[in-house]
Amino acid sequence: METVRHATGRLLLTLLLVIAAVAAHAQTLTVGTYNMRNDNEGDARKGNGWQRRCPVICEQIEWIDFDIFGAQEIKKNQLDDLLAALPEYDYVGVGRDDGIHGGEHEPIFYKRDRFRLLDSGDFWISETPDVAGSKGWDAALPRVCSYARLQDRQTKLRFWYFNLHMDHIGIEARREGAKLIVDKVRRMCGDEPVIITGDFNVDQTNEIYQTFAASGLLKDSFEAAEKRFARNGTFNSFKPDFHTESRIDHIFVSPSFAVRNYAVLTDGYWTPREDAAAEKGDAAPQEISFRSHVRRCPSDHYPVAARIEAVKRR
Repeated sequence: METVRHATGRLLLTLLLVIAAVAAHAQTLTVGTYNMRNDNEGDARKGNGWQRRCPVICEQIEWIDFDIFGAQEIKKNQLDDLLAALPEYDYVGVGRDDGIHGGEHEPIFYKRDRFRLLDSGDFWISETPDVAGSKGWDAALPRVCSYARLQDRQTKLRFWYFNLHMDHIGIEARREGAKLIVDKVRRMCGDEPVIITGDFNVDQTNEIYQTFAASGLLKDSFEAAEKRFARNGTFNSFKPDFHTESRIDHIFVSPSFAVRNYAVLTDGYWTPREDAAAEKGDAAPQEISFRSHVRRCPSDHYPVAARIEAVKRR
């Protein structure tokens, strides 16, 4: 009888540990931002074409296992490729040129089995945010911000997610656009938590970064992270040997989120050199041979990931 009691106790303890682990996983969200670089012939001529990069990017996403993430520079054909390769995700977002599928999208991808979409929309980073395709201030191009209000099916948490791509030329457009977005968050979201991801085209030393970080509504997940793996900045220009301290791709979250982990993921891939001969490494076992390859980056930006957890209010 004592043996049975002990076995029953061990089984109960195991079940409790499993339940606790599942509950902890359910409370944590893996979020991110990834500028995937638009599909263009110039990149393809240099060996960085979308058709070569897309499978690598999709493998990265599957490995990171984002629950929800924002992407930038996504043309319609790229959107179709991503959705076909990542069937567990749905998305919101429109093309910046016409509010349908014209031009680049800044889509929000989310796991359809985990989240229920409550609301979504788009606005342009301009003086006329409701006018599709509008350019703001001194911007070189139309810039759009897409958003979603979601509910976690497991925890019932309701939160807002904004994803954007700031202009790469217009300083005034970035300055006024940052104010516009913070004002939108303040007016739209009430006391519900908020996540903002994107390519801001400014780093952590810029005044426009401070518009978000010092707003009282948001904090930078890099700064707030309990554990951090970020040995490089976020832009690489397709050069795997480039190093920078600048982070121009950001994840901002409400103070009600605890940031457990943060990473800039500098994964690469390799393409063979033409007529490369097999070589032996100096210290390699006899069975291992090497062939010269070119190391490449999947995009001209590195993906950024953060694991966050909603902190219960007291």
